[in-house]
Amino acid sequence: MAKEQLQVLNALDVAKTQWYHFTAIVIAGMGFFTDAYDLFCISLVTKLLGRIYYHHDGAAKPGSLPPNVSAAVNGVAFCGTLAGQLFFGWLGDKMGRKRVYGMTLMVMVLCSVGSGLSFGHTPKSVMATLCFFRFWLGFGIGGDYPLSATIMSEYANKKTRGAFIAAVFAMQGFGILAGGMIAIIVSASFKAKYPAPSYEENQIASTIPEADFVWRIILMFGALPALLTYYWRMKMPETARYTALVAKNVKQATSDMAKVMQVEIGAEQEKVEALAQKDKSFGLFSKQFLRRHGLHLLGTTTTWFLLDIAYYSQNLFQKDIFTAIGWIPNAKTMNAVEEVYKIARAQTLIALCSTVPGYWFTVALIDVIGRFAIQLIGFFFMTVFMFVLAIPYHHWTLQENRIGFVVIYSLTFFFANFGPNATTFVVPAEIFPARLRSTCHGISAASGKLGAMVGAFGFLYLAQNQDKTKTDAGYPPGIGVRNSLIMLGVVNFLGLLCTFLVPESKGKSLEEISGENEDEAEVNTGNSAQTEQSSYKRTVPV
Repeated sequence: MAKEQLQVLNALDVAKTQWYHFTAIVIAGMGFFTDAYDLFCISLVTKLLGRIYYHHDGAAKPGSLPPNVSAAVNGVAFCGTLAGQLFFGWLGDKMGRKRVYGMTLMVMVLCSVGSGLSFGHTPKSVMATLCFFRFWLGFGIGGDYPLSATIMSEYANKKTRGAFIAAVFAMQGFGILAGGMIAIIVSASFKAKYPAPSYEENQIASTIPEADFVWRIILMFGALPALLTYYWRMKMPETARYTALVAKNVKQATSDMAKVMQVEIGAEQEKVEALAQKDKSFGLFSKQFLRRHGLHLLGTTTTWFLLDIAYYSQNLFQKDIFTAIGWIPNAKTMNAVEEVYKIARAQTLIALCSTVPGYWFTVALIDVIGRFAIQLIGFFFMTVFMFVLAIPYHHWTLQENRIGFVVIYSLTFFFANFGPNATTFVVPAEIFPARLRSTCHGISAASGKLGAMVGAFGFLYLAQNQDKTKTDAGYPPGIGVRNSLIMLGVVNFLGLLCTFLVPESKGKSLEEISGENEDEAEVNTGNSAQTEQSSYKRTVPV
């Protein structure tokens, strides 16, 4: 390595965009497509679950899940995802990216099917089984975050690396869109059989077997794209950066990349020996890591944590917001399957018009204006739009203003995805050393899922504990929603501030960003302090 880059890594940095790059985007991206589908499709069926299993008069609120059950069903996958991100992130640095990559996919396939086959004699036992499978589904999904990001960053060239990693993450938008479309198709096919009954009939109609099939089919569909991707993941070679820099097998790295990148790379046996003799790597808990990357890790974890509080709250509970402002009709006016159809239709419209375009704006511009600028812009506009919705909240609940509410609410999704939701995924895959890259990405992503759990449980509490005194005094319903929107605006502003801890990585090689080129120079010159200082300065965004 030394100051002179290994030929195999330099070849990757300057390689022209090739067919294999796009193959890698699809292979890694299909994992994210499945991740998003599995994480967000639950929000489409939670009301249906309440009407099927909690329709009896003895329920606290007939026809809806009790708050504790709703929080568990929505949030348990995040608990599993957090654990999976930490575990598989660490394992990816220990065993290699490829060896772990297939494990995560098979866990996702098995648990998607298991979620749809949740069984039990009582509502509690069915919900408990569903939560069990969704925890382990989340565990597999969690592994996909650090591994997909790391693999794509290590395959890409330095000019278009940001766009490639962002394109993998952008498949999440298609996963959210697919969740809504599958829910529309499934619910519409069953809805056609049953005209809308009265509310009293609804409670009985909700328990028919066909209604129970709807949520099971929607959840199990997530196994299909993951299963189709498994074969191609197993054919991918290990990344050259892991093989050369961590496993110290430059010959194997050269051979692998020569096959897939269609370039001729000379053998570098003398550099293999130099790597082995001069390796002065430092661990995650060392003072050297803290000095060189401590602030970077703090920046990636805090921004991802704050972003996910807002982002997952919006996604998981947008059906409650749309109901509060009257965009989705009251449950009393439609049967259970029709309610799924209308919720899915609303969420699909939001995904199509704002979520998906936001991702691809990031793909197009991330290597032009940089990660730092996009993240700052995103947090800024998310903050502004949340306060625009929250402060005059009662204005938006009026019939004539509801379209304006939906438009502004959609813009918060656009700037989340043309903003921190994409950049928080991209940056941790670029700024840390190869031997710790997957681990640090896993830690950053796990911090995000901790934020998602805060958002899922916190929003549910605020939205369901409305100020009844104000409501009874003549205010429209939704005081809890208004409070939630104000809180999310504050969270987004804090994310904007924490963005200044995150380094810019546009247009540099991974070794230049992480300082790995300088590691060897320190051994040769003994001037480590000066090199560290200069390395750090070059990664600061402003």
